[in-house]
Amino acid sequence: MASNPARILLLGADGMLGRAWDQLARREGLAIEPRTYPAFDLTRREHVAALPIREVDAVINCTGWTDVDGAETHEAQATALNGDGVGWLAEACRDAGRDVGRVLVHYSTDYVFEGDATAPYAVDHPRAPLNAYGRSKAVGEERIEAALGGSDGGADPGFLLLRTSWLYAPWGNNFVRTMARLGKERSELRVVDDQRGRPTSAEHLAATSLALLRRGARGTLHVTDGGECTWYELARAVIERVDPTCRVLPCTSAEFPRPARRPSYSVLDLGPTEALVGPMPPWTSMVADVVARLPEGS
Repeated sequence: MASNPARILLLGADGMLGRAWDQLARREGLAIEPRTYPAFDLTRREHVAALPIREVDAVINCTGWTDVDGAETHEAQATALNGDGVGWLAEACRDAGRDVGRVLVHYSTDYVFEGDATAPYAVDHPRAPLNAYGRSKAVGEERIEAALGGSDGGADPGFLLLRTSWLYAPWGNNFVRTMARLGKERSELRVVDDQRGRPTSAEHLAATSLALLRRGARGTLHVTDGGECTWYELARAVIERVDPTCRVLPCTSAEFPRPARRPSYSVLDLGPTEALVGPMPPWTSMVADVVARLPEGS
């Protein structure tokens, strides 16, 4: 059933995606109840229990542990936030009642898959994460499904779980902004060319999330920019617009070992999403737009 979420509880409103949602909601005239850390901490059950879930149409969860390498040595903390806290939130939404239109929107990652495929990962592909961050996000997915349905073929689930990848924005800590800065500071950059995925504009992700809500979408879907690339190709697209004199050279993942294993191929299947809201815009144009809006000195 299609619906317009006029009242939104926005968790993590000051993060990269939360900021995109906040700006979108204000443009669309939606009433926002923002929550930010530390006043709201998803790992504290009493904070979750105090949320005004019955008073809103949608709970948008933009919180999460995002330090992929840090999760390797702090997996318990990552799982507490990405798994247990998400589970408590899903249970709180369930206990608030299944009013028509109310939904929990949660964001997950391409890293819940094994990362060695040769074709885009379908939404129902089995989870098989290869690092601690992916495992923590997989726990969150499982807890949502257990609390709000959708895995047993019964009634429509009370959630919209959106997997995404390679998130960037004109603000926050992200690859596009880092490359733009380094391109101005250095004459040469080496970037891995053996990891392939789909970049995602945080602004596009928020807008598509809202479009899916308005179409009444439920369950698990994938949202990214259109097209696919390697990190090297993404870096080149950024540098060409910042300082074409900076050389960008391809390298292998083995040349830059990281604590967490990264998938060599984590392209997400966009077919079901595009069937609902139309084609995803190409990453090349989305990245160009963000780079053009980066503030001086970023």
